[in-house]
Amino acid sequence: MHYLPDAGRYQQMEYRRCGRSGLKLPAISLGLWHNFGDSTLLENSRNLLRHAFDRGITHFDLANNYGPPPGSAEENFGRILREDFYAYRDELIISSKAGYTMWDGPYGDWGSRKYLVSSLDQSLKRMGLEYVDIFYHHRPDPETPLEETMGALDHLVRQGKALYAAISNYPADLAQQAIAILRDLGTPCLIHQPKYSMFERTPEDGLLEVLNQGGVGSIAFSPLAGGMLTDRYLQGVPQDSRAASGSRFLNSDQLTEEKMAKVRQLNQLAADRGQKLSQMALAWVLRGDRVTSVLIGASKTSQIDDAVEMLANRQFSEQELEQIDAILV
Repeated sequence: MHYLPDAGRYQQMEYRRCGRSGLKLPAISLGLWHNFGDSTLLENSRNLLRHAFDRGITHFDLANNYGPPPGSAEENFGRILREDFYAYRDELIISSKAGYTMWDGPYGDWGSRKYLVSSLDQSLKRMGLEYVDIFYHHRPDPETPLEETMGALDHLVRQGKALYAAISNYPADLAQQAIAILRDLGTPCLIHQPKYSMFERTPEDGLLEVLNQGGVGSIAFSPLAGGMLTDRYLQGVPQDSRAASGSRFLNSDQLTEEKMAKVRQLNQLAADRGQKLSQMALAWVLRGDRVTSVLIGASKTSQIDDAVEMLANRQFSEQELEQIDAILV
């Protein structure tokens, strides 16, 4: 059946300026990390993408190695894009990344100009696109000069293969250097994608300040700590959960009694606020407007709805923030 998006989609979302750029991002973005590869039913992926767009989510976040297997998320996304979203390309922000192992040999990993240029060419082919809106270097490369990696991003923007350059997983000091190099090249860094949640607060140790001073936006990945900051594990580990599947991103060893005691306290605080723990955890990452967007993963449309409905209750009192800090210590 021909897809027609919800006419009221833009009234459901909050759009926020990304750093000092002219680009606005939805407060909630959809990541295609896990549930869009060949191991997932295409129709489920299609339903998730349609539902996200119907709720005003305009930003779809990919990478060359997303799947599994690597590359398959971009291929499946490209197919759904052609069949459902072709007429709406200019209403979408599509991002991809390169920086982790993608193919054999010395040119399929890290941060060389050779790898980044080749990888984006492959990504565009898989998705059937002429350009991506945002292209990230996915992680710092300890051996390639930062000038080469940032120079490759600048080159790809000038070629028209990406509209904006970005970085991910960079610590504060390297982020500061990368931002300065890109600014000097005349292609400002649009956004940084760090791992940030109630259980992963490293970005507060200088990174968020670097981004703020540099006029660079931020988008937090794993804001629910792999699912720990949801009500999923309050009664133990369900058989069909990520923690039970032996995932390297969340396993039952991480669900310690100490961690779960904190989750239960946070869950009670969320209930007192009239929302789910997952909603409070997303709102907390967005608190104070230091983070531009939160990146959610979804395997069910109800998870998208929960995230969007969080926007109606995303402010915290000083007392609530103090309570959360006390629990997280």
